[in-house]
Amino acid sequence: RPPPSPSPLEKVVAQEGLSLPQLSGKWFLVGMASRCSNLAEHSHQLEPTMVMVTVLDGKSLAISTFRKLDRMCWEIRQHYLPAQAPGRFLLKGRRKSSKVDVVVGEADPSSFVILYYQKGRSISVKLYGRTSVVSDAIVDKFEQRVRAVGLSEDVTYYFPTYGFCDSADEFHVLD
Repeated sequence: RPPPSPSPLEKVVAQEGLSLPQLSGKWFLVGMASRCSNLAEHSHQLEPTMVMVTVLDGKSLAISTFRKLDRMCWEIRQHYLPAQAPGRFLLKGRRKSSKVDVVVGEADPSSFVILYYQKGRSISVKLYGRTSVVSDAIVDKFEQRVRAVGLSEDVTYYFPTYGFCDSADEFHVLD
């Protein structure tokens, strides 16, 4: 039996010398590359998405994602736990099979961060900016990173740059 092929994420190098507190604050989802069929089917309905990052205990991240669903603002709360190396995190789901590995691939905390997510054998790449519009140089960097993990332009989506939610009432919070 051949050895299992390495996961796409194993080849991704985490950002060197990353200081987690620099990631704190507000980020806007600029772009995403993924083979997710749901994303492809609904790409014409992408909603502006904003994220608040808080560093807990110096090692893990509390992530609050704000986006609209049926014209209502929702907050989705997640907890990224530290993994085996700096810049690598684990997002645990309700089931063992639903864990997601997260890697901070490249970051300039004043302007952008590129995150990789892997669930099972499936990988996706997200570009976040401190503003909802980033420079062409940053977009080029993102697209190079996308191609490096075997994804392409046809599965790369860019998000609206206006109409963000920055809060949700208590009835619209998902933990």
